Amino acid sequence: MKTQHFVVNSAQSHINWTGRKVTGAHNGTIDIKAGSLVFHDDQLAAGRFVIDTRSIVILDVTDPATNAQFAGHLASDDFFSSEQYPEAYFEIRSVQSGPNEASHIEGDLTIKGITHPVGFEAQVVRVGSKVAAVGNITVDRTKYGMKFRSGNFFQNLGDTLIYNNFELAVSLTAEAVAVPAVHA
Repeated sequence: MKTQHFVVNSAQSHINWTGRKVTGAHNGTIDIKAGSLVFHDDQLAAGRFVIDTRSIVILDVTDPATNAQFAGHLASDDFFSSEQYPEAYFEIRSVQSGPNEASHIEGDLTIKGITHPVGFEAQVVRVGSKVAAVGNITVDRTKYGMKFRSGNFFQNLGDTLIYNNFELAVSLTAEAVAVPAVHA
């Protein structure tokens, strides 16, 4: 079995997020701090990514004061607790390869020190020493202690209700790395 390791190029990788509420939606970006992929016999087999929760940017709020207030709220204990948990993690547990570079990926997502399984569809394209992967992940924020204005925990929220699920559109670029041989 041939094993090849790839390191995520953080500068060429990104996550776009969308959170929805009764009256609309907000969107922005969050940085991938580090990551790696492992291929066995030219098939994605494993991987791990570190997400920088302190890098959350809100793109749709243009007023600087409102944007800063909103960013502070997302970093607070109501949402990501970024001071206490500056990183979130995703670890691939299994990959089912399909036709046309399509894959179903199952893994563990850890936010605020809480881990839950998530699954999603992704396109994984490997050409020589480069890998490009894109996928959309739906996350139920309440599983990670983010209960603020959730209809599951609070009543009579009216138009202040924030939906539980948020979307992460992930785009990764990775490059092969040489792994030194181990001599006995």
